Amino acid sequence: MDWIITQLSLTSPLEAAAVALAILYLVLAAHQSQWCWAAAIISCSIYATLMFSVQLYMEFLLQLAYIALAVYGWWQWQYGAGAEPAAERPEYSWRWHAGWILLLSGVAALIAMLLELYTDADAVWLDSFTTVFSLFATWLLTRKLFSNWLYWLVIDSIYVYLYASKGFVATGGLFAVYLILVFYAMWQWQRQRETTETCNSSG
Repeated sequence: MDWIITQLSLTSPLEAAAVALAILYLVLAAHQSQWCWAAAIISCSIYATLMFSVQLYMEFLLQLAYIALAVYGWWQWQYGAGAEPAAERPEYSWRWHAGWILLLSGVAALIAMLLELYTDADAVWLDSFTTVFSLFATWLLTRKLFSNWLYWLVIDSIYVYLYASKGFVATGGLFAVYLILVFYAMWQWQRQRETTETCNSSG
């Protein structure tokens, strides 16, 4: 307990702000509020600075990509496919997901090898795989596809270890909270789907 208190005391105000905004982002996303993307933009801007400072270059690039995806997500939820409730969005088949998992794993492995050869980046394999699949999961979220939460269950579990090992204890704790919130989001989205199906069948 003393170790945890000591580590949390080392958390910078910037990291604390990023953590709070990141939690707000996921809570808003669970309720399908478009404002989740505004919270994401600010949180990711802070994290981009922090990740660059500890040489997690793929995480730095990930935050920049998150900002772009958040802008895209805002537009999608306002005007595009994400404007529909998640309950009305058709899911892709398991074959579609399997194909993308194989392709993205190859991309992540290639990135990891290049980083290992040409940079001083740390934790290149975990960093590369979480980066690639986080972008993919976020894209699924911009489309309001339920399957995005299944990817986040795996990704967030890895992030708990990765960030804690780099000294970002509060952020590691954030991803532990994320795991709980992902289950909450899955429950919220599934409840909406069941309600919609009940209304459609009764109508």
